[in-house]
Amino acid sequence: MARYMETLTVERGGFRIKVPESWWEFDVRPESRDDSIRRMVSERVGQRPELEQYRDVYVDFLRKAAADAWKSGAMYCGCMAESFGGDTPITGSVTVSLVGGRNERGESLSNDPSVIAGQLAVKEAKREGDSWRKVTTVDIPGVGPAARTHGIEDIEVPGDALNRTVRAVLMQTYIPVPGQEGKVALVAGSSQVLDLADSFFDIFDAITSTFRFTG
Repeated sequence: MARYMETLTVERGGFRIKVPESWWEFDVRPESRDDSIRRMVSERVGQRPELEQYRDVYVDFLRKAAADAWKSGAMYCGCMAESFGGDTPITGSVTVSLVGGRNERGESLSNDPSVIAGQLAVKEAKREGDSWRKVTTVDIPGVGPAARTHGIEDIEVPGDALNRTVRAVLMQTYIPVPGQEGKVALVAGSSQVLDLADSFFDIFDAITSTFRFTG
């Protein structure tokens, strides 16, 4: 993972964050995502001509994924897919979303890190191989305290009729948005490469530590 020393600064409406220079962006923005997805699929099909028959399937799937991500508040999604000599590529992603919530009375939920941390559930692994989750608060340099979860979790597949789940390394950091009651910037890092969980926790922590609000 030492190859990720070079970074790229990404700026979106209201924030910036640094990601490894070798990562690529999965564009979720409505004004540009369709063209971006078409170019991405065309590039991939150009490298693997046998995938041509699946071009429309890939485009439709990625368009839906991008639209769903945008609707859920995602503003940026950075991805990695690297081969280090093995048969299986090492993959991971970091998504930045602006989210908020309200209680049953329509009041904004608190975005105080200590309150959020108190509402997040800790999960202990009862036996080896079980999923687990830890809850902490961290200090983001230049930003302040934030609530965080990290662990090996079973994530529901969106829109899956069979309610299937995918097990993944997952870190989620809830950063209060200044001056916006109930709003948080959620920086979520995930990877399905469970054997490298500790390395990915370090990477996700390093990326999240570069998050800054702008404007």
